[in-house]
Amino acid sequence: MNASTLFKATTLGNPVVLGRKTWDSLPARFRPLSGRRNIVVTRDPQWAAEGAERAESIAKALELAVDPLAPATAAVWVIGGGEIYRAALAYATTLSVTEVDATVDGDTYAPTPDPTWKVTEDKGWQSSTSGLRYRIRRYIR
Repeated sequence: MNASTLFKATTLGNPVVLGRKTWDSLPARFRPLSGRRNIVVTRDPQWAAEGAERAESIAKALELAVDPLAPATAAVWVIGGGEIYRAALAYATTLSVTEVDATVDGDTYAPTPDPTWKVTEDKGWQSSTSGLRYRIRRYIR
């Protein structure tokens, strides 16, 4: 399974919360992410996009995303970027982290889980269809 197929299979049917810059970085043909409620966090009160809901903060996005009638196993996926990850960490109970075995130039990274997070699952290093090595680790605290 390639990374995009795994991402879709994991998040399908659940709300996804993302920052406006992450939304903008998605190719137009993939916006909104199909089969998922797309909630975009932005400070711009005028921002709007077809297929997306706007929230002014992580707290508001999570409030919108949580359906009180949904089963307790329902998930809300926070999918980026770095500032959104950092803000959402205080609300998280589980992390699903994909680590990529590559040096990547960039200026935005997800925060490293602190020692209060414990690894509960590690699928080991795998190779994508492109040959890129990755592993998925699940954490709880």
